[in-house]
Amino acid sequence: MTTATGIRTLTLREIGPAERGTRPEEVVIALSPAFGDPFTKTIVDVPHAEVIRQLLAGIEEQGGVARTIKVYRTADLAAIAHFGAKLSGSGIAVGILARGTTVVHQRDLARLSNLELFPQAPLLDAEVFRMIGANAAQYAQSRSPRPVPTRNDQMARPRWQAKAALLHLKEFECIDHARAAVEVEPVITRVD
Repeated sequence: MTTATGIRTLTLREIGPAERGTRPEEVVIALSPAFGDPFTKTIVDVPHAEVIRQLLAGIEEQGGVARTIKVYRTADLAAIAHFGAKLSGSGIAVGILARGTTVVHQRDLARLSNLELFPQAPLLDAEVFRMIGANAAQYAQSRSPRPVPTRNDQMARPRWQAKAALLHLKEFECIDHARAAVEVEPVITRVD
């Protein structure tokens, strides 16, 4: 793989089985099966390294502690986020698909309920991911943050629908029903 100067790359170093956390300020970032490998960027080419970097920064800025897991048995965003929330010490998780669709979930909510949903992945950029992390940390501290302001583009769906469908199919090809979720350490490297 050829990398240009100043590009950040992401490696997800496996630590061990994903287990329940105990820290009350913890936010779990729950990644889909294709996040980071084989995909390396969102539907609009935001590098996964930048997505993780911004989520972590937002969580840290609000006094939260992040832990990252990778879920292999499903590519359903609600299921990924809800599973992450069940493992989170605070009961709060950010679930994210490889294409960028994101949700903030809470352990005691129904799987298809959530705190904040960001369904239009083509409209999510680094700044929005940072705000998502910040809000997740505030939820973990039982605060009531203002919802992350997001843009709405009525043409995003028709413009990106074909690519989203292809990415969805490729994400589902990465599901491994035999593999349990693992805790991973995001390693972000800058290539100068």
